[in-house]
Amino acid sequence: MSKLMISITHAQDNTDKATVGFVVANASVASGIETVIFLSTEGVNLCQTGYSDDIHEDGFAPLKQLMDDFVEVGGTIWVCSPCFKKRNLDENNLVDGAVIVGGAKAVEFLTTGGSSITY
Repeated sequence: MSKLMISITHAQDNTDKATVGFVVANASVASGIETVIFLSTEGVNLCQTGYSDDIHEDGFAPLKQLMDDFVEVGGTIWVCSPCFKKRNLDENNLVDGAVIVGGAKAVEFLTTGGSSITY
């Protein structure tokens, strides 16, 4: 089975990249590909409930809808632990499907046949 990791490093600082990352992730998982979103640097903010509620790039579905759709069809959202901690985010406020992981998890995914795209 094919595996794809989509690394999203942006949130409200570049809503276009954050949105397109989830658009591609939804296309990937809908194609039967094991798909993981890896949120790092500023992108980790997307893991917080309510953060993406007002992000809506013209021409795309609202980001919250894209995120919800991704999880509903079996996508996985990994959140970079050091990035999360650096920003003092709340573990009790994670969006559905988000799991805090260390970098070793991403490395394992990629070294066992996964490809990666970064937004």
